[in-house]
Amino acid sequence: MRVLVTGAAGFIGSHLCEFLLDQGCDVVGMDNFITGSPDNMAGFAARPGFTFALRNVTEYIAVDGPLDCVMHLASPASPRDYLELPIQTLKVGALGTHNALGLAKAKGARFLLASTSEVYGDPLVHPQREDYWGNVNPIGPRGVYDEAKRFAEAITMAYHRFHGLSTRIVRIFNCFGPRMRLNDGRAIPTFVTQALTGAPLTIFGDGSQTRSFQYVSDLIDGMWRLMQSNVTEPVNIGNPQEMTLLELAERIVALAGTKNEIVYRPLPQDDPRVRQPDITRARTLLGWEPRVTTDVGLRLTIDWYRKRLGG
Repeated sequence: MRVLVTGAAGFIGSHLCEFLLDQGCDVVGMDNFITGSPDNMAGFAARPGFTFALRNVTEYIAVDGPLDCVMHLASPASPRDYLELPIQTLKVGALGTHNALGLAKAKGARFLLASTSEVYGDPLVHPQREDYWGNVNPIGPRGVYDEAKRFAEAITMAYHRFHGLSTRIVRIFNCFGPRMRLNDGRAIPTFVTQALTGAPLTIFGDGSQTRSFQYVSDLIDGMWRLMQSNVTEPVNIGNPQEMTLLELAERIVALAGTKNEIVYRPLPQDDPRVRQPDITRARTLLGWEPRVTTDVGLRLTIDWYRKRLGG
């Protein structure tokens, strides 16, 4: 099997490439390093079966030879990134997805879109099921990411219905693990970096907003199962174990063995109050559910960050 992975140098994309190589696939990685890093690919870049193309998927893309699958992960994914790169975020969700779909169609390949729980916005339904249409502010600062992914889902389904393309849509809930950047801006890398450097842990709002966190290996397993399935409707992949951000911060401090002050800052606009996946569809159709507990995943992540920080 020969697979193209866009966003191959990103946190999730690099783990996916490594997994696919372990499965015996030939992998073509594609990235422009706008938020990804060559360091993420260092462990497998020289492996047989892996090739890399430095490309911006919002422009015309081509790959020589056959492709069996196109897995489209390219996009800024951290609020910090898509607030700093709003136009690029919209373009990769729209033009990038269009280009990736066109390539899959030309090659007769399956297509998997990495979508996000952000399509649910600040949800009025809890937990979130795939048939919930969401509560999104299209003109708010987060709208550039939310609407880019919602458009990406719409055009993916249009290619499926109009062109008969074999498509898959995975709605990814909060994911964490090694290779997340120290300055990523999301909760776990921020809390872990602050804990290990002795800085105060910064919580936006009062910390009562909830999230659910899955370890990266569970996500990759879910994406692989979905790609091999015949499921064309969106599927939530996430950990249904919900916790507040204050609980997360306290858990990270305890696991890191540090003593840090917690400070509070104003809540950003349109920050979701709750986020928890209903994974009935993944359990029923894919036989998938998370296996790595939050504490085990956090220990692995803290150990990786400690090495990166020289501790």
